[in-house]
Amino acid sequence: MSAIGVVTGAREALARRLRAVREADGTESTRFLTKWIFLAVLIGIVAGVGAIVFYEAIRLVSHYALGVVAGVYPPSPAGEGGDTTVRAFARPWLVPLVTTLGGLISGVLVFTLAPEAEGHGTDAAIASFHYRAGQVRARIAPIKLIASAITIGSGGSAGREGPTAQISASFGSLLASLLGLSATDRRLCVAVGMGAGIGAIFRAPLGGAMLAAEILYVHDLEAEAIIPALIASIVGYAIFGSFTGFEPIFGTQGNIVFNNPVQLLYFAALGLLCGLVGITYARGFYGIERLFRRLRLPRAVKPALGGLLVGLIALALPQVLGTGYGWVQIGMSQQLLTLPLWIVVLLPFARILATGLSISSGGSGGIFGPGMVIGGMLGAAFWRLTYGWLPGMPNEPASFTIVAMMALFGGIAHAPLAVMIMVAEMTGNLTLLAPAMVAVGLATLLVGNNTIYRSQLGSRADSPAHRYQFTLPLLATLTVADALEPAPLTFTPDESLAHAAERLRAASATGVTGGPVLDNAGHIAGVLTAGDLTRRSLPTDAEVRAAMSAPKLRLDRSQALDDTLDTLVADHLSWAPVLDETSGRVAGLVSVAGILQAYKVGIGRTVRRAAGIAPGSVLLEAVVTPGSPLLGQPLRAALLPPETLLITCRREGVVLLPHGDTEFQPGDVLTIVTARDREADVRQYFGGGVRDETAAPS
Repeated sequence: MSAIGVVTGAREALARRLRAVREADGTESTRFLTKWIFLAVLIGIVAGVGAIVFYEAIRLVSHYALGVVAGVYPPSPAGEGGDTTVRAFARPWLVPLVTTLGGLISGVLVFTLAPEAEGHGTDAAIASFHYRAGQVRARIAPIKLIASAITIGSGGSAGREGPTAQISASFGSLLASLLGLSATDRRLCVAVGMGAGIGAIFRAPLGGAMLAAEILYVHDLEAEAIIPALIASIVGYAIFGSFTGFEPIFGTQGNIVFNNPVQLLYFAALGLLCGLVGITYARGFYGIERLFRRLRLPRAVKPALGGLLVGLIALALPQVLGTGYGWVQIGMSQQLLTLPLWIVVLLPFARILATGLSISSGGSGGIFGPGMVIGGMLGAAFWRLTYGWLPGMPNEPASFTIVAMMALFGGIAHAPLAVMIMVAEMTGNLTLLAPAMVAVGLATLLVGNNTIYRSQLGSRADSPAHRYQFTLPLLATLTVADALEPAPLTFTPDESLAHAAERLRAASATGVTGGPVLDNAGHIAGVLTAGDLTRRSLPTDAEVRAAMSAPKLRLDRSQALDDTLDTLVADHLSWAPVLDETSGRVAGLVSVAGILQAYKVGIGRTVRRAAGIAPGSVLLEAVVTPGSPLLGQPLRAALLPPETLLITCRREGVVLLPHGDTEFQPGDVLTIVTARDREADVRQYFGGGVRDETAAPS
């Protein structure tokens, strides 16, 4: 066997093992954790390496574009040099030229090679999760990295998190596709990639992991993503920190404590202010985007216009250039008092304008970082305006700067927990969580349904990612085995293409659109569909191998039907081959029509079983013992007493919904409903495993 064959075989064996792990196994089950440790570590490695490359690319562009050319050296935060010296521009007339040129190069790159890389990458990744079954084009990541490094490095007001999120999210999507995982797994890989990328670049692994779950919805979270995202985010953080150091971005603010309850009133007022400015940020950002869309200019030129305007603003307010983290560092200390008051007050709103011009014009970069800078400087302005006349105000602005970072972006991004944790990690301070909860809670309340991420949906029930879970809930209890059917048509690689086409045309009258191509051992070599026959012209003596295509999807008997249907629809397939878990041979196929028929049969079976339960039934719990008649056979073959319905099975703390192929293990705890006059039969059937009655519904 060739080396390629060995690699392909190993990949298929690994993919079968990973696909066999279902979401129903539970996020704390050994099978789920083993699967996602493997996937999350790979995603975390790419997130860490991608963050390093992006970080260094920004530094390189900034050094030459802003430093060497324009003589601009913005202050830096404590964890990235800690130089908070405020320097005048050496060649201010070149600043607009640099920002304009950066916008032009970024625009040409994006709109020529990958228009999807326009704007802030996090929103694109969220949209991929909800609407594209986690599919992200691989080319987006490198284009996004280069374009964003140029935008930020040349002075554009943008964040580093969006591109790093998209880099690792696109790898997660690619990894899931290479392994033939379900649409559900591919979506989780994208969410995990987002969290890992952001956690790495901000050196905030816990916050990044929580963000992966929170950022997808306005009023909900994707709980299944938390544990995989924790693993990936820690790996990415460890790799990035090994290169850049592990000090928090804003240093360890260990001298800040909350010890005056009166300040809670001030933090409450700050939270309301952050909510109002957060709404202004979101509406202003997308308002600027609408203005740029109306401009009758080539799309690639619009970021240059945005860059020109940012450069002109920077002549009066140099604080709008770049990421702005160094100015937030200044806003945490008494050095803030050295800045003119009008700059401190105006800066949050100037940042909103500059961020809109840099990104809404079509430039590339994140909006998370600018959101925290806007919040931080708003908190600094609040302290500056009230210091000295409000009783109990601290002598340092750091506490208000930090809490405002949490409140403004945590509210408008609808990720309050994640952003609170992330800012706490970025500042090395957990003592402000109590006042932060007050400010973030009020900001979130005031923000309502406004959001900075337009791809966010209200809840899981609104997401296409969970459409079958909520509309066809019984599908989660059925597996591919319940809808498996023999392949009506199969081909061989060396079969005459003309003969295969004739057979396919004859079978199309019964609704057959194609079939698997099998080698001599019964393993799948490809698939042949009507589309393959018309896709390209082939000689009349061609064989099937010349026209067949690689199967987009390979299924196993144990996969849940809700995941299977979701994946078929997402990949625009009407059927897919099913492989035997042990031999790897084709066992049949599953079609969309077959899945719906299995659902119909399952509903009928459930209704019939439930209809046989008389009023006044009893609810029992039974433990499966080593001698139980349920062991060693699927549920459909078990002869349960009449008028008995098995509802759930609890295994190692995970609740499973039994189906016909479910096989039980010693120690499983079963919840059973039976007619009252059948209780004795059930107790006899399970021997001493039945526990005391838990309920007696009427």
